[in-house]
Amino acid sequence: MTEPICVWLTPTIPNPWKVVLILNELKVPYEIRSFRFDDIKRKPFIDLNPNASVPAIEDPNTGVALWESGAIITYIIDQYDKDLTLTYSNDRLQDKHALNQWLHFQMSLQGPFFHQAGWFNYLHPEKIPSVQDRFNSECKRQLSVLDGVLEGRDWLVGEKMTYADLSFVPWNDILHQCTPMALEDRFKEFPNVKAWHERMTARESWKAIAEARKRAMEEQDLAWTGMPRGMPTYKEYLDKIGKGEDTRAKD
Repeated sequence: MTEPICVWLTPTIPNPWKVVLILNELKVPYEIRSFRFDDIKRKPFIDLNPNASVPAIEDPNTGVALWESGAIITYIIDQYDKDLTLTYSNDRLQDKHALNQWLHFQMSLQGPFFHQAGWFNYLHPEKIPSVQDRFNSECKRQLSVLDGVLEGRDWLVGEKMTYADLSFVPWNDILHQCTPMALEDRFKEFPNVKAWHERMTARESWKAIAEARKRAMEEQDLAWTGMPRGMPTYKEYLDKIGKGEDTRAKD
């Protein structure tokens, strides 16, 4: 019997939920080890990931421990998707490697640029319009690429949903928290992306994640920015962490 894979995460960061989404779709048992961002550079997590970023996994079935969400997804697909539910076989070599192409697109472009847009729009202490415009425009450019590829089709590669499609969901879902737009307008210019995103977020695998994320944020009393509720600025938050002070809201 397969033992649960341990997934380490901090709940407001999107990258770990890509991994959980893949595990949900494949029905691979897992347990979430949710912890506060305050502890990301402390033991025991720093021993697991010296880069101090989430997610990381520990698989008791194989003894494998990994960090970096793209590497983790590749491992899960190789190890647990024996029925090719979310991938393709070597008989479809172009499609199989196109999936990896899109995963790299998500890892190298969507995730980093959405993150930087969110940082400079909402957390950076100084507003720099030229930098904000740069990252906001790049987010739109990437959505335009996806929208064009999805014209006349449901999925990025082939005729079924794959890990490549799913890898984009968590960051696309918080686009309105990264760039200055309303929730209902985030895909206004990109109807194919909107329909694609809604196909995936309507699935039970995603609904379970949304509930787990909400519950973890409530337990840690976190705002959508990842900071504890009531924390004035990110600088003050980091200062408190650096001094080892308790960042939890006081009653």
